[in-house]
Amino acid sequence: MTAPYERRSGAELARAVNVGQARAVELVAAAERVREAWDAGAAPLHAFVSVDFDRAADRALNGEADNSRQGAHRPLAGVPVAVGDNLSTIDFPTTCGSRLLEAYVPPFDATAVRRVVDAGATVVGKANLDEFAMGCSTEASAFGPTRNPHDRQRVAGGSAGGAAAAVAAGIVPFALGTDTGGGVRQPAAFCGVVGIRPTCGMVSRYGMAALAPSLDTVGVFGRTVGDAALLLERVAGHDPRDGTSAERAAPDLVAALGHDVRGMTIGVPAEHFAAGLDPRVERLCRAAVDRLKALGAVIRDVPLPQTAHAVAAYHLLSSAEAASSLARYDGARFGTRARGAASREAVYEGTRALFGAEARLRIVLGTLLLSADPDGRLDRARRVRGLLVRELDAVFAGGVDALFTPTTPTPAFRLGGSADPAHMHASHAFTVAASLAGTPALSLPIGFAEGLPVGGQLMGPAWSEPRLVRMADALERALALETAPPRPLLVEVPA
Repeated sequence: MTAPYERRSGAELARAVNVGQARAVELVAAAERVREAWDAGAAPLHAFVSVDFDRAADRALNGEADNSRQGAHRPLAGVPVAVGDNLSTIDFPTTCGSRLLEAYVPPFDATAVRRVVDAGATVVGKANLDEFAMGCSTEASAFGPTRNPHDRQRVAGGSAGGAAAAVAAGIVPFALGTDTGGGVRQPAAFCGVVGIRPTCGMVSRYGMAALAPSLDTVGVFGRTVGDAALLLERVAGHDPRDGTSAERAAPDLVAALGHDVRGMTIGVPAEHFAAGLDPRVERLCRAAVDRLKALGAVIRDVPLPQTAHAVAAYHLLSSAEAASSLARYDGARFGTRARGAASREAVYEGTRALFGAEARLRIVLGTLLLSADPDGRLDRARRVRGLLVRELDAVFAGGVDALFTPTTPTPAFRLGGSADPAHMHASHAFTVAASLAGTPALSLPIGFAEGLPVGGQLMGPAWSEPRLVRMADALERALALETAPPRPLLVEVPA
């Protein structure tokens, strides 16, 4: 008896490897076949910037030998995983989706990557992303866009669209990405998978290329809520190499699975169901709220007026921080150096000309704000952020366990939609609040609109990940038959 590789969760695959029903090298081979099938033809998925399945197979064999010698059952044993290409990896280049780092191979693994490997997973490749994680569609990658597995004429989202697409397409059950303003949750919604942005400080940022340090965090993708919870549990926890890492133990997220939501209070902010929300998305979100109510949750309307200013505040603050973070890529300190330049200024200009259009736009805006801001826009953005944090704190202190909102205002837009920056940035309208507040948020599939996935978002106060996982798992189980995505490929591995 065999079962399709693409339909099995990461937790199931790890169990199969641990009890000897499947071999890690077989899972790597299955992942390779799925990836090759998706990238064949005129419209490749292009979820990865680089892959090395031969090396991954060797790693899988070594991991099996280690397990055999130690008699260990590792929680991610043998499971193929994708890693966003702005997380350092010894075995793969780390390009950040940019020509500036096209040939850069780090001398160390990011802490999150190392913890995934230590838990038994096999990294098969580096996932595509918008350049230096600046974008909302993965079209800003210097190496070409990632396509949405549900409609290859549409975007996978961004910035971590490649990681989301790799999970949605069944290439890997798990992936690591980064979330600054919604870079994990928005592509998770567009591709129909689960994405979690944890509380800032829960997951080490050591080895992550900085974009906007006050907003950045490592996030996770999974085929199911259980998979995302399992992966986050493995990468979380204090890291002394990261000065922003909280001195807290990793939460027990897997224990939060399988429970009900009876008596829990879920807030629904009217501001997230206002004009601009696609009626199809609203209908599915309202149905999800009704389902949570039927499961025993208490639904409460809550006001969040400051969220109307969140997108503007986010783009001002993130652009200023990005301009500072990316100043190091000048050809002298970091990055590919422009050749043939006759002066130091020419080296700088030639090197920084390698940035793509989206990165240049944000760097110019951020530099302008930092050097000349006569209208005080940055100060106003900081005040809005403070007001939003206090607003959310008051809601959660008032007895609300979590907020439910749409993850995105629309399903995935068509390739080329990023030509309209306002339309593209609006796709993060509902995700930036958690980013500004540094609090956790989770996106999960809640249905389909004309074949395109729609995501619902749960947001909570700091360190409420177990609560969000519990709610999302209960909702996922209730909606299971409605949201199971079609799989275009069937690659068999031992049951």
